[in-house]
Amino acid sequence: MKAFTDLLQAQHDIGSVEIGPDIPEHCFRDWMTVAPRSAALARVRPGSAAQVSNLMKLCSQYRVPVVPQGGLTGLAGGAKPVEGCVLVSLEHLKGIEDVDIASSSVVARAGSTMQDVQEAARASGLYYPLDLGGRGTCTVGGNLSTNAGGNRVLRYGMARDLVLGLEVVLADGTILSNLNRMLKNNTGYDLKQLFIGSEGTLGIITRAALKLSPQPRSTSTALCALKDYDAVLKLLGLVRGGLGAHLSAFELMWPDFYERMTSGLPHLTKPLPDGHGAYVLIESQGSAPASDREHFERVLSGALEDGLLEDAVIAQSESEALRIWAVRDSSGQFRAVFWPHVGFDISIPVGSIGAFVEDLKRQLRARWSTADTIFFGHIADSNVHISVKVCEGEQPERDIEDLVYAAVGQWRGSVSAEHGIGTIKRDYLHLSRTAEELAIMKTLKRSLDPLGILNPGKIF
Repeated sequence: MKAFTDLLQAQHDIGSVEIGPDIPEHCFRDWMTVAPRSAALARVRPGSAAQVSNLMKLCSQYRVPVVPQGGLTGLAGGAKPVEGCVLVSLEHLKGIEDVDIASSSVVARAGSTMQDVQEAARASGLYYPLDLGGRGTCTVGGNLSTNAGGNRVLRYGMARDLVLGLEVVLADGTILSNLNRMLKNNTGYDLKQLFIGSEGTLGIITRAALKLSPQPRSTSTALCALKDYDAVLKLLGLVRGGLGAHLSAFELMWPDFYERMTSGLPHLTKPLPDGHGAYVLIESQGSAPASDREHFERVLSGALEDGLLEDAVIAQSESEALRIWAVRDSSGQFRAVFWPHVGFDISIPVGSIGAFVEDLKRQLRARWSTADTIFFGHIADSNVHISVKVCEGEQPERDIEDLVYAAVGQWRGSVSAEHGIGTIKRDYLHLSRTAEELAIMKTLKRSLDPLGILNPGKIF
């Protein structure tokens, strides 16, 4: 393919080009997967949709596979290089183009980080609610292509719920642009939804019009200790009724997570003692600072008086709230306390999560008597994160995945809640989607990418 790489280097309208050995090492790995350096022919960094278009026309002509890359914080191998590919990095395609206060929206280029959008919104007195631990690295394009979830889905929805319009470059170089900023726009098919969550297999997102919200004027945070999952469900019903639309987070940590992380990471404080059956982080965001906190405390006090809560601590300052959140966000530091392990991002109907967890533990320990597990998640959104370790050293990863995903299928859950399918979950997609659904997906893929050059080997 030297002739093709020479051709790339001769182009002046596709962005900066790096060939083979000049491609940075970090482009061959995300958080979960590693590709050999020989996989990629080149990395191109376009600075505009027009340059992405020119590159796609060239790659289409020569039938060269293209792998889009954002912040490389993915957990499913969606940005992993494939053999003989051109990597398209969007790191030069960044910037906040416009914050429109009247329509509560912002147009951001795909290489902008989540934090860039959050800060631009905040500077205009508005709020971009999508949030997760990699906010300073993950990009708008990556967030939308994987339909990212994060901490506040309960109130604001997934990434797709925050998208008003998109600019996308198709496999043949066509620029599909509809940066709509109106909430109501029923003019035929909502094409943007095809690309959100498609992991770069149908088109490359280059710009997005995103919906913003009013900046919260008050935030109340608490950590609650409960007896078991049944009590957690009762608490969820109580705070949904008591806090209504102000409820912004309801994060459950099983004791295996809470006790291991707060004991194993020296920088964490232990807001509540060990020994409880469940720990729930609750956050409420409102617009009336004078009364919001009082109401938040009243709702939780009622739960405590009724015996629903075994213990609780309410943050008295922003720094205390950050210390509580640090416990929940410590999942990014598993390498220090629970490694190696096999991780999962799954969904189960909310009412069944407690029973599912116990069933999965039984199945794992019946197969491996030494199996150890950690559970936590955004359970109000049906999302559970699982880490499994069955022995010291290298894990029998495929066997563990087969067991866990089969259990997810038995409980009519989803093999991917918020991380996407990529390469890691490709063999298990059929457990969550019907044959008819998969056939329609493949029909869409063939229609928009008939040569199969856009992020091949991902999802299917």
